[in-house]
Amino acid sequence: MRNQNKQQDFKKLQTILNELPWYVDEFINHKLRKLSTASLFNYCHDYKIFFNWIVSENLWSGTIKDIPLERLEKMTVLEIESFLNYLHYELDNKELTVNRKLSALKSLFNYLQNIAETPDLKPYISRNVMAKIEFNEVKETMETKANKMEGKILLGDEYERFRLFVANDYGELHKENKKLYNFHQLNKERDTAIVSLILGSGLRLSELIGIDLDDIDFSKYCVRVIRKGNKEQYVFFSQIAMADLQDYLTIRASRYQVDKSNKALFISAPIGPKGKSRRLTARSVEKLIEKYATAFGKPSLSVHKLRHSFATRYHAEINDVPKLRRQLGHSSIQTTMIYTHIKNDDLKTAVDKMDMPKEQAD
Repeated sequence: MRNQNKQQDFKKLQTILNELPWYVDEFINHKLRKLSTASLFNYCHDYKIFFNWIVSENLWSGTIKDIPLERLEKMTVLEIESFLNYLHYELDNKELTVNRKLSALKSLFNYLQNIAETPDLKPYISRNVMAKIEFNEVKETMETKANKMEGKILLGDEYERFRLFVANDYGELHKENKKLYNFHQLNKERDTAIVSLILGSGLRLSELIGIDLDDIDFSKYCVRVIRKGNKEQYVFFSQIAMADLQDYLTIRASRYQVDKSNKALFISAPIGPKGKSRRLTARSVEKLIEKYATAFGKPSLSVHKLRHSFATRYHAEINDVPKLRRQLGHSSIQTTMIYTHIKNDDLKTAVDKMDMPKEQAD
């Protein structure tokens, strides 16, 4: 089943590549062994925006597929700055998003100038305008990012309250609405297991939906996942997550009419009289979390925020950044460091004491 998902992602990538110039196809194939198809699809989406902009600005009179290397070689700094302004002001992209798209373009142009070769061993382009363009300076500190995140994640007793809300309270809240109530009754064990597993492990959405039954080690409380960069790793999860998983597995086959050949852990309900159960999609998981989060009174909560919630709690209880980095599958420890800035109660207590009379502070 995992191979089937890979094939589907690869087909999506090929579809968008068919709309882009030949040298983009060559660049993506160069990167195929190093990056996931999802990352490369995002690259192609960014390139499509760039090439469409070139055509819309009359910098090329043909189709985007026919934009030649010579046009890229003659791009000016002013033209690129104009494109970046278009992203920021017309598409309303934030500075980090503009930086990401600029990074994708820099990678492509670097390949064309420094890696790709013509038959007579010359570079595809001799002039690289992207080398002259600097990234936007993002001035947010770790503390600022952490403070923004803090109001959007689960803290304290909210972890268990949200889990119980998914397991029971959502159904009680909608008892008068038969459609919502019955749908919750059908899926509550599955949905609770999903929430519990993310909150008990910090798995990414792509890792969660890719899990097969055989990937779970019930004796060691861990699950085999494929992380970014196509790396295999066994990730530990909590005892509560294990209990919720086992509750779900007792009803999985009968409730969802699952064919024995379907090894996907999380299954969607069959639609229609002849519908077949299938692996739950990423969008389906996002929508169910959005549904529960809104009803819970925390609409900003998302799958990724549940991952952040796990990381925050892990750091508060374990206080071991290298272990947390491995658990989350971060390639850089700097990414993990943000969780050291969330909910710093010791610092807040120290500041509060400054306003107290000395004898009371002591």
